[in-house]
Amino acid sequence: MTSNNFASISDFKDKEAELTRIRRHFHANPELSFEERETADYVAKCLEAWGYEVTRNVGGHGVVARLTQGSGGRSIAIRADMDALPITEETGLAYASTKPGIMHACGHDGHTTILLGAAEYLARTRHFTGTVILIFQPAEEAGKNSGAQAMIADGLFERFPFDAIFGLHNHPGAPAGSFLMRPGPLMAAGDTVTITITGRGGHASRPHLAVDPIVVAANLVMTLQTVVSRSISPTETAVVTVGTIHGGTVSNVIPERAEIKASVRSFSPEVRHTLEERIRTIAGATAEAHGATVDIDWERGYPVVINSPAETGFATEVVTELVGEANVSECPLIPGSEDFAYFLEHKPGCLLRLGNGENSAFLHNPRYDFNDSSLTTGAAMWARLVERYLQL
Repeated sequence: MTSNNFASISDFKDKEAELTRIRRHFHANPELSFEERETADYVAKCLEAWGYEVTRNVGGHGVVARLTQGSGGRSIAIRADMDALPITEETGLAYASTKPGIMHACGHDGHTTILLGAAEYLARTRHFTGTVILIFQPAEEAGKNSGAQAMIADGLFERFPFDAIFGLHNHPGAPAGSFLMRPGPLMAAGDTVTITITGRGGHASRPHLAVDPIVVAANLVMTLQTVVSRSISPTETAVVTVGTIHGGTVSNVIPERAEIKASVRSFSPEVRHTLEERIRTIAGATAEAHGATVDIDWERGYPVVINSPAETGFATEVVTELVGEANVSECPLIPGSEDFAYFLEHKPGCLLRLGNGENSAFLHNPRYDFNDSSLTTGAAMWARLVERYLQL
């Protein structure tokens, strides 16, 4: 079949105003992780009206919709996230958040709308054979015990079997409607380490009678900066950032304890293991050298997003057909994290990046807004990808 037989952006031109209205409705009515009741209800009602078999409350407020057409045996899953962030919006837009302290600062309102647009088209045209499963996921922003983990624990793979899974995230800084693709590692694993240093408190004028945990913390902050440069291969990428340091209350008292917290990012399981091993060793040895002790709390966040080569190659073909080679580029490694990684630990698939405009505010910024001009491109992409994967 030629590429002209599949969904194109022009097929969604008459839906542009409706998709914009839906996206702005979600933007004005954001809900935090694990609280996406109204969003999930809106999504489920749309899907039910279009003829999907809809299951609600999967892993919390997750919605899964299934549509089978023809006799094809293949199945494909597409995922969109629904939750917002605890950020006060500063866009001044007419459709800005109506909920103080909560906003869609990561574009999940756009991701959800795009998948709804594709869902309506697929149900109406049914130009495929096989099964399409649409996953509207809660709590991507949770950081731990996230919506992806909850849906998997609630039997997502067993209850709604599929062969491959695809997801999308917008990308500020890239032209609206363009795509960024990368096989293999794409987004980093994100861990948080809390190191509590216990010394011996005392008077600031008699430091020789105390064990100063602030001095230990200061040494440790500097030494941790050598972990990446001296323990990780120059051909690998990793980040160790100390974000907080706390200790003491007044200038003339050496405190009993001090605490530092660091964010640790990596792009492979092996590097992730090395980072943890080295940080634990350095923290213990630095404290011991000063006569102090440490307690280390290592909180594992999302794993590395690793796109499978075959599915990424397929998705790259689809987006190139849709928008042209000039609008598809290689995505750089992204040190942020995404719980789509949990799906990819079990199933082959690909997370794509969709341009949100070269002048877009950064993600998680109070002035961020999803670019409505990318809605029809994203919806056409999902529809075309499903049709190509489940070709008649």
